[in-house]
Order: sequence, then structure tokens, then C-alpha cells
Amino acid sequence: MDFDVIVAGGGPTGLLLANELGLAGVRVVVLERQPVRTGQSKALNLQPRTAEVLDLRGWLDPIMDRAVTTLPAGHFSGTPLDYRALDTRFPYQVGIPQARVEEFLESHLAEFGVPVLRGHELTGFRQDADGVTVTVAGPAGVRDLRAAYLVGADGGRSVVRKHLGVGFPGRGGRVSMVVADVVLRNGDTDGEWRLPTFEPHEGGSIFLLPLGDGVHRILFGGPGQQGVDRDAPVTEDEVRAALRRAEDGEPELREIRWASRFTDASRQVERYRSGRVLLAGDAAHIHLPAGGQGLNLGMQDAFNLGWKLAAEVRGAAPAGLLDSYHDERHPVGAAVLRNTRAQGLLMIPDPDVLAMRALLADLLTGPEANRRIAGMISGLDIRYPMPDAPVHPLLGSRLPAIDLPTGRGLFLVPRPEFGDAARPWRDRVDHAVVDGAHAEGADAVLVRPDGHVCWVGPEVDDGLRAALTRWFGQARQVTP
Repeated sequence: MDFDVIVAGGGPTGLLLANELGLAGVRVVVLERQPVRTGQSKALNLQPRTAEVLDLRGWLDPIMDRAVTTLPAGHFSGTPLDYRALDTRFPYQVGIPQARVEEFLESHLAEFGVPVLRGHELTGFRQDADGVTVTVAGPAGVRDLRAAYLVGADGGRSVVRKHLGVGFPGRGGRVSMVVADVVLRNGDTDGEWRLPTFEPHEGGSIFLLPLGDGVHRILFGGPGQQGVDRDAPVTEDEVRAALRRAEDGEPELREIRWASRFTDASRQVERYRSGRVLLAGDAAHIHLPAGGQGLNLGMQDAFNLGWKLAAEVRGAAPAGLLDSYHDERHPVGAAVLRNTRAQGLLMIPDPDVLAMRALLADLLTGPEANRRIAGMISGLDIRYPMPDAPVHPLLGSRLPAIDLPTGRGLFLVPRPEFGDAARPWRDRVDHAVVDGAHAEGADAVLVRPDGHVCWVGPEVDDGLRAALTRWFGQARQVTP
């Protein structure tokens, strides 16, 4: 094998996955067809759960050094959601261009010696019982690379997904919009980052956000964008017409840095894993970028997959661990597709829709409704199924306020002798003595490398040993 894992795609999903694999000592390479960084940033935010994920590994602080701001709120189709009531150390969105997140994640790979091969495009692959042979076109020509596993994190038009031939059910786009970064001439270019506001009307919607250094992000859609081929260039006339509808007057266009068309297409692959090939991020699901969830959904795919794939490569994974990636992340992706479709309906310029928006906005002023929808958009309400485990409020949910910098499991115990139960797994699971109140009255808590609780109990029993085996593999013999 040339590598243990080949990751196709050098966006935030692929780069975070490569960091997780590198942390575990896996031989991984990232293939990215773009020869150099474009500097473009489709996404501009990290949701609270993504901030928690990065903090678990100690990677949030250096990313925060690159951030523009924090926003103590999210939104559902433009209706504000208060994040301050959420149970997290990070009750806010991190305002940061996607390119800066990618810049940190790629630079951090050097710590693990993980190469990022830019200008290298995956053109095909074939898998067998032992691995995957990937054909790569690069500056030096075409060659084959061999690895035990291939992960397609190569975007919504994924070559890996198409070559794999898996079903990608859903529906095509019905509404077309434009996103662009522009420089304005009249100096009205600076101001604070803010939440998007949408008010559907017949002329179309527009949102203008200052990114700093004289650059604005503009997002708009109206009659002029419908029926246009998605690959058609965005024209200056389109952008100027949208700017004339901007809420802050009529700023004059000086330059379009980049522009792209997108739709409300909504699709999800039937299986996230097919043999030795796995899919993550936009390669596995596409949806309307409503609520600022897309980048976050992909990065959380990578975080769920990374430790499982690393265990599989090392030969330490129990049966079914790698399949649990699909079992856990497919329902999460489906839930995001549902809520983005609902948000898309609320953007239709129709009097009945406006009435529904007003009703929803009123309902979301209630703290319980606001907290519930905020938990959904922020990613903090994710709770994975934990088969054969006793029922407990913590089970399957993420455990706030912990650190897992090594990517290992963690056994939280009330007394040192409790920790002896996990000694046969000490090469994969650490333990720490904490106050039992830390676990809502439970005496001991077993936490997976991704921060999710997989066992809770008052005493050491067969259920604990079963959970250790299920998530961390067979026990090793302990020397006295």
C-alpha cells in the first residue's frame, strides 16, 4: 500500500478528516484538483457544535485567532435564534471565512507529515477485497496510488460518488440564486457582520454582508436568476441589478472577486459506505445553504468518521464500528435536508408564506421553541443511538466541557478504583477521576473519541465491558 487512506478533496471536510487520521498515526494523503488555494469562501461560519469538535482537539484557539467575530445567535430562514441559552461553552457562531479554516487545517497537517497533493485529480478507482487503487492525474502525468480505503470528500459534484454509482435520491433545484464576493466603489463597504435577513418579495431577495477590507458577500435571487444554467457565468449586470435593491441604498460595483450559482436541490446518498470507499460532506449530501449548516455538517461527518476509520486501519476496530458511520450520520444529514427544505419554502414570495413566516417568528419568541430550533441548527441536539445500553439522559449525546486532545476514549469515574475496569483498554481509553455530579448524578461515564457518551452507570458491570468492547474492540491482557 502507498497509503492507508486516500482522501479525495482538500476542503474543510477532507482536511479535518486527514487531521483526525494523522493524529491517530494513519498514513494518509489528500488529493486536491486545484493547484493553488483560490481564497474563495462559500461558507462564513462555524456553528457551536463544530466549535466544540475543534476544541476537543485543541484546534479551536488557533482558528479563533483567524476569526472575524462571534455572533450569539443563529437563524431559521432569517428568523433569529438565541444561542445564549444553549448548554455549551461556545454559545455563538464563529464568524470566519471558510478559506481561513482550510488554511489552518492544511497547515496543521504538517505536524503529522500528511501530504496534500495539489493539482492532483482523482479520475477513477477500482476496489477489491484488500484495498482501493486510485488513478490520479497530476502535473507529472497519470499514475495509480494504492490504499486500504478511499474517502470521497470532493464536493457536491463528487467524482468518487459518481464513479461509485451509489444512489443519490432527492430532488433537483427549483429555485436558483447567486452568491458572490464583490468590491464596491462608493466606500460603503465596512460594518459589522450580522445574521442574514430574508423578506421574500416578487423582485427577489438580497443579502449584503461586509467581509472587511472593502469586500462584501452578496447573495441574491429573483426572476432574472431562474432558468439560467448553473454553470453560466454571473454577469456584472445581474449583480448591479441586485445591488440596486440593496437595503443600504445603491452601492456601485467596482469588481467581482468570484461568483457562483446555486439552487435548492436536495439529495443524499443511500449509503455513506460501499466496501472500502466512504463519502463525507457535500459528496454525501447537498441542500440549500440555509441556516449556515453545510460546512458544519461536513466537518462533523469527518469527525465521526475519523476515529472509526483509524481504528479499522490499525486493526483495533470491533465488528460494525465502521458501518456505524453511516448508521449515525445518515439520519443527521437527512434531518438537515428536512429543515433546509422547510426554510426554502419560507423564502417563497407568496402572501400565504409571509403569513406563515410571521407566525413562526412569533412562536420562536418563546424560549422553549427557540431553544429547540437553536439546538437543531447549531448541531448541539445530535444524539446517536447506543444499542443495548441502559437508558439515561446523557446516553448518545455529546458531553460538554471535556478535552480529548489525543483522540482516545475517556472513562470518567468517581473513584480511582473504578478506573481499573478499563485497564484492559488502556491503550485506547484514558480515565479521569471527577465529581459524580459532572454526569448528572451518574457515577461513571464512558465517552467516545468524538465526545459522545456511550455508557453511563452507577457501578462497573457487564454493560460497561460490553460498551468498551463495542466501541473500542477486544480487551488486551493486562500485566500485573
